[in-house]
Amino acid sequence: MEPNGSSTGPLLSAEQLIYAITVPLSTAIILANLLIILGIVCNRQLHNTPNYFFLSLLVADLCTGVALPFIPWMGLNRQLSFSSCLVAHVFPNFLFLAFLLNLVMVHYERYTCIASPLHYSRLWVHRRFPVALLVVWAPPLLYAALPAFGWNNWSAPDWDYCCPTGVGGGATTETQEAACAANATSSLCCSYRRVFPNAFIYLEVYGLVLPAILAIAGMTGRVLWITRGQLRDICRLHRSLERGAQASDREQRLNLRYARCVVAVSLTFLACWLPYIIYMHVCVAFLLSEARWSSTTHIVLSCTGVGSMAVVPLVLGMANRQYTDPAGRILHKLRDRWRTKLPRRGEEIAL
Repeated sequence: MEPNGSSTGPLLSAEQLIYAITVPLSTAIILANLLIILGIVCNRQLHNTPNYFFLSLLVADLCTGVALPFIPWMGLNRQLSFSSCLVAHVFPNFLFLAFLLNLVMVHYERYTCIASPLHYSRLWVHRRFPVALLVVWAPPLLYAALPAFGWNNWSAPDWDYCCPTGVGGGATTETQEAACAANATSSLCCSYRRVFPNAFIYLEVYGLVLPAILAIAGMTGRVLWITRGQLRDICRLHRSLERGAQASDREQRLNLRYARCVVAVSLTFLACWLPYIIYMHVCVAFLLSEARWSSTTHIVLSCTGVGSMAVVPLVLGMANRQYTDPAGRILHKLRDRWRTKLPRRGEEIAL
């Protein structure tokens, strides 16, 4: 579901730009996910259904971090065979959809826990965890694999934009134009337009991705609204039990804490989702216009959009100390051992 891009420079510069952006970001996402996964696995008190859902989300986010360096290549044309081209486009798309559906399931599970706390244990999400886990992994795989079952444009006769992004570091413009003309209808020319038809892209963007983002925003807003109502009830209880300055001070602290929570959630949503929403609509706009655009623009937008979205589970995990305490204790032990070794080395040097 990536836009087309034709590089104005050699392929090596695009490759360097992709790895310069994605490798540090991918490494940080992978390490942070492993840190939180370690915290959940090591703490037996966290072995319950809500944390299993969150663990599934972390695994999907970990896979997204691994696939992040390959996602910008989906919008750049390359010389690949039919099977290799399908794998290069279908597999990252599956991981992205699985990550998004896992994120929706985690928000839905937490929303039902807050909205219906008395009926939560009787909900199907809580009682049938394997079925819910199958729901968040199987449909993304089936939908992403549709191009492999025939819903593609691989045999289309006209491909004006299906040109390699570069023949080599020292290739001239004439050589690149000749290679583009020679490979315009070749089976070695891999483009997202050959793998994903326009209907497939529209259905994924406006039928799956955008409704999922709106559902997450709606559930988050509903949780904040419920929390606001509970906060008012607590303030009324304080007023009935304790009157005077002390009760008002408590109300001010509670209101301040709630305001900080709203600001933090709003900023997190804008920082993590807004770049991807912009990237998604820019992709659709260029798809409708069928215009060529710089590969540099595509690389930067895709990396920042997908990378910022992959940070959402990390923000949710880092906010819970139960997830980070085991890894923090391990880091403290390593630091203490390192500090105890330093004086011994100093004494050996002195002797």
